[in-house]
Amino acid sequence: MTTARLIVLLAATAVLAGCASVTETNPARTATDMLLVNRAADRAVEGLTLPIPQGARVFVDETYFQAENARYALSAIRAALSDAGYAISRDRDSADAIFEVRAGALSLEQMRRVFGIPDMRVPINETLNVVSIPELSIYSNRDRMGVAEFSGFLYDGRTGLPLGAVAPMIGQYKIRSHKAFMVVTWGQQLAQPGERDPGSSWKEF
Repeated sequence: MTTARLIVLLAATAVLAGCASVTETNPARTATDMLLVNRAADRAVEGLTLPIPQGARVFVDETYFQAENARYALSAIRAALSDAGYAISRDRDSADAIFEVRAGALSLEQMRRVFGIPDMRVPINETLNVVSIPELSIYSNRDRMGVAEFSGFLYDGRTGLPLGAVAPMIGQYKIRSHKAFMVVTWGQQLAQPGERDPGSSWKEF
């Protein structure tokens, strides 16, 4: 192989190597966003009880439970009912009671406080062209909070007669981060996944 061919081959290899890239997914919601909302849902259903005897078969009617991430919240409701001693029915016909649930809120709230000048967009001419002014702050903090609120009522699966209503179930989970002089940060930047119990991964009821 001549020197010229070797140089061409090395150059082509370098070009091909330089064009290589790794594709990463960019989900619509971060892990922290999901953990905040899901932990709020878990807190909302803590201590859930119904005005019927333990052991009764309950069907959870999710028809009107409309919210993003509803599947996790509904599973948390069923888990709380099971933990409270009720039997979960998979169909209406075999249930002693129908528990119709609805979501008042299941989302994320964010609030930011700035001591100084926040970033802003300022119009600079009559055509409303704008220029961005960066933040100039001494101190700022940011709250991110998952909020969950569920409610529902209970009725007899055979007669349709009311058996009772459940007070709103409310849960919140918040993290706060801080920043000084736009550089120094502290506090909780991310919601960390819970640590696993080093023992068994299951619980016997």
